[in-house]
Amino acid sequence: MFDCLGEDGRRAVLEAGTLRKLPQGRTVFAQGDPGATCHTLLEGRVKIVQTRPDGGQSVIRFIGPGEMYGTVAALMDKPFPADAVAVVESLEIYWTVGVMRQLMAQYPEVAVRSTASAGARLFELQNRVGELTAEKVDVRIARALVRLVRQAGRRTPEGIEIDFPITRQELAELAGSTLHTVSRTLSAWDDREITASSRRHIVVRKLHVLLDLIEQSEG
Repeated sequence: MFDCLGEDGRRAVLEAGTLRKLPQGRTVFAQGDPGATCHTLLEGRVKIVQTRPDGGQSVIRFIGPGEMYGTVAALMDKPFPADAVAVVESLEIYWTVGVMRQLMAQYPEVAVRSTASAGARLFELQNRVGELTAEKVDVRIARALVRLVRQAGRRTPEGIEIDFPITRQELAELAGSTLHTVSRTLSAWDDREITASSRRHIVVRKLHVLLDLIEQSEG
């Protein structure tokens, strides 16, 4: 969001915010809290988790370094729609709503990029809703893994490792599936050496197989 600024602009943005370390498991903000702050992750990983009316929870997305979160709710004077929880030890910078509005007034390009970011996430959410209603579950799981690889993939001798701990339950929530189905699917893919997974660790060994599966579903 701040790539468009010069050195002086970036310094002003940093000086206006507050740096904060986030221990693993720390709740940055909770669903229903007043949207009073805008956040950017600098290091680590944060997950956005929404509690449904029935009391169940769903992982909506994972936030990586350089991404903003909580901004839309804050700027719209709405409560935060989900929890934000540090998956690993992380570092963030945050601003109060008033300060962020001043920065956007001073640097209009920041406001434009904020709008574009919110629009991109809306399109992503619409695509995911369409996938849930139209695609087979193995394709949805493949798509979720491909998104994670693109967001947080790290090449290792084994393959492309998702660089933060993720449980099969969290993957199931991302894919709109169940823990049983995801466990069964990953076990089958592990046997075929498409993936290598454990309780909180996933490596994609044959990305092209997942991409082919997605492509075939679109054809």
